[in-house]
Amino acid sequence: MRSTSILALVGIALLGCASAVHAAEPVRIGVMGPVTGAWASEGQDMVNVVQTLAAQINDAGGINGRPIEIEVGDDAGDPRTATLAAQRLVSSGVVAVVGTYGSAIAEAAQGIYDDEGVVQIATGSTSIRLSEKGMPLFFRTCPRDDDQGKVMTAKVSEMGYEKIALLHDNSAYAKGLAEECKGLFEAAGVDIVFYDAITAGDRDYTTSLVSMKSKNPDIIVFTGYYPEAAMLLRQKMDMGWDVAMIGGDATNNTALIEISGTAAAEGYMFISPPGPLDLTGPAAQSFMKTYQEKFNSVPTSVWSIMAGDAFLTIVEAAKNIDEVTAENIGDYLHNDLKNFPGFTGDISYNEKGDRVGDVYRLYRVDGEGVFRLVP
Repeated sequence: MRSTSILALVGIALLGCASAVHAAEPVRIGVMGPVTGAWASEGQDMVNVVQTLAAQINDAGGINGRPIEIEVGDDAGDPRTATLAAQRLVSSGVVAVVGTYGSAIAEAAQGIYDDEGVVQIATGSTSIRLSEKGMPLFFRTCPRDDDQGKVMTAKVSEMGYEKIALLHDNSAYAKGLAEECKGLFEAAGVDIVFYDAITAGDRDYTTSLVSMKSKNPDIIVFTGYYPEAAMLLRQKMDMGWDVAMIGGDATNNTALIEISGTAAAEGYMFISPPGPLDLTGPAAQSFMKTYQEKFNSVPTSVWSIMAGDAFLTIVEAAKNIDEVTAENIGDYLHNDLKNFPGFTGDISYNEKGDRVGDVYRLYRVDGEGVFRLVP
């Protein structure tokens, strides 16, 4: 009887501890991404990755006993919608936000987060100027366009291409990368025979392709996003023009194959951090297995994995500070986070909030529509 009473008391105590943890004030973290719109596959994967990680951490006790609560903001890949999403996330009490994907979209929300004192970690927003504004709470797990431009121009030159058609879509990301590449190509003495922009979201780029073909380039360098890259690939095949084409990291999305078709995409090249299935670290491989079992698919690109990395660095900071505030998280990320073992490699942030180190690789699409790393 005595032992039964003791067991009952222990059970009551444990229930009390569980209730206390459950009742602890949550750490609210936002995810802002294009859950709807042209880039919906990116946004949906971002949310899935972060929510899966948050559930794992909560199951293990949360952040020093405090549960994580994820708030989702759909920016729809549109700057105007992004400002509304950012305002809603700030109003919900988030201390930090993961995202977003597009540079112009991140920039639209930047001022709101900065004014309200909320940490923002961009995950696919590579525009140089984002980290040149002196905003102490802005970070990114993705590299910058100037890093990408250097790798892009070096690879094109190494492959022996001499006459370049350079094309962008006037978005902040694409135009910035195109201008960076243009300056580097010119400095290297490479002949840019065509330089122009297309309109994102159009369905017919034949006129631009005909204009490019008349200049007889060796290769098309396109700095825009995967939906437009896919349309260009399909339409240049339809017109019988077998010219090489290379893109930037915004084309590293398997939806490109769905839009263009495998035949049109074969041989297409792009510069990007390693894709989800090419990540070699044990933590990344374990998480990919969990993700596949849960969603019966893999993330369509590396950018949602970088959202996971952004989230994990926020959690790492929150675990190691006395008070979970945006200012303390920002100070920790700037000064104390060194070579954090992220899914996409070691992560450190410099004084501007940019990720340190080179993560770019060259990919080529094979005859089965698979993205293959080029040695």
